[in-house]
Amino acid sequence: MDAERLRFLYRTEQGRIDRATWRRGAGALLAVILPLTLIWFALQPYSAHDLATTPFFAPMTILAYAYVIFFAFAVMLCVVSFINLSAKRCRDRGLTPPLGLASLAPLLALIAGAAHFWQPRAAEIMSRWYVWGIDAIFVAAALWTVYELGWREEPRS
Repeated sequence: MDAERLRFLYRTEQGRIDRATWRRGAGALLAVILPLTLIWFALQPYSAHDLATTPFFAPMTILAYAYVIFFAFAVMLCVVSFINLSAKRCRDRGLTPPLGLASLAPLLALIAGAAHFWQPRAAEIMSRWYVWGIDAIFVAAALWTVYELGWREEPRS
């Protein structure tokens, strides 16, 4: 794919695309973010740093926090790219507001990620049920987005 096509798909929300293009574009973003997420899952246990039991300079903890900075940046780039891609498809489907609907699943994904990060650190005030509730809302929004933008039949004219 050439640079102009990548710029059109991921850097602007203007324009329209068909469902096959949306599926390819969303799949490419998933192919980027999935391995990065799996690496974070492997490093996440090292982010819990207790000075009473571990040394001040724990190399794996330093690596975990350095990686989470890189990971957060990559997630933000993928979220913006997904919103731009999805806004084009929402516009093609006639869904309004296209940018608002395109932002729904990514926003809920970020909220769910924050809840998963925060809940173990504030378990006494944030029940696990809140996290599961947010997850359920996110999954519903993600399934709707995938169906509506990637698989729903085009209206016949």
